[in-house]
Amino acid sequence: MYPDSEILFPPRCIPQLLDLRGPDWQGLVRRVLHLPHNHEEVLAFGLLIIRLSSCLTCDLDSYRASLGCCTCARRTISGFKGDDNELLSRYGRALQDVQNFIHRKSLPYHVRLMLEEKAQPIIFTLEL
Repeated sequence: MYPDSEILFPPRCIPQLLDLRGPDWQGLVRRVLHLPHNHEEVLAFGLLIIRLSSCLTCDLDSYRASLGCCTCARRTISGFKGDDNELLSRYGRALQDVQNFIHRKSLPYHVRLMLEEKAQPIIFTLEL
């Protein structure tokens, strides 16, 4: 297992995608960058990257996994052949898919828990 690889695109990699495209893309990244990880826009951004990078077909023994998720996502976004409008359009579809899923009447319990807002930061103190 590679230390920088998760199963799906992690939100911790979002800042590394900021400078890869034009102002429209940068605006999107800046918007989702400071939202909580369980916010629907962050989830949609992750879904966009998962779809573009084909995360669901990544194997921990593959070259992509050896690069790590952040590097793989950077390569995917910088190598995307469409323009920023195409990326934003795909993000819009991902956002709609996330919203449709979230607003279903019967969400699985673990999904409801993940979506709950828990804005309390965890503070660790070291006692000497």
